[in-house]
Amino acid sequence: MAEEDANWRVWLAAAQQGDRRAYAALLSAALPWLRSRARARWSRSGPADIEDIVQETLLALHRSLHLYEPPRPVAPFLFGILKLRGADVRRQRHRHAARETNLDDLPVTSDALTTYPDQDATIDHATMHAVVGQLSSRDREILDMLKLQEMSLREASTVSGLSVATLKVGTFRAIKRLRRAMGVDDAD
Repeated sequence: MAEEDANWRVWLAAAQQGDRRAYAALLSAALPWLRSRARARWSRSGPADIEDIVQETLLALHRSLHLYEPPRPVAPFLFGILKLRGADVRRQRHRHAARETNLDDLPVTSDALTTYPDQDATIDHATMHAVVGQLSSRDREILDMLKLQEMSLREASTVSGLSVATLKVGTFRAIKRLRRAMGVDDAD
């Protein structure tokens, strides 16, 4: 792992001691190197992803500055951070891509943008209120606290005297009973 400027070690050691100029010099010298390494390692990634990886690397470097051991080369230290942060950024992108839809190619008035087109017809609010009235008082209380008042589980636990685990199970069961009473299929 050559290509390291001889000054990098000096600058990084000085940066550890609080020298802002040395830190700025290191960052400006290492930035092009990090970008080229990121482009080489993740050649299929777009420029925005590469820049995100580099920026995340710089943030991680700032947090990990104390871990550098001054006599050692800086390039492997930086490259190690780059590999870890790059993997994190790409993993996060992959997770989000599975749940996102690219809207750039769709016209604004497209029916594809409707979330649930027959939602109003499926859920009649008057029917829902009538069904909620048929639930047990405990189910109503749990749904009221957690879903309508949007209390946290801890808050609802304090107010009701029920444990967090009991509230979780109770919420699941109350919603299941509510869906069943309204004729909504649980397979959806």
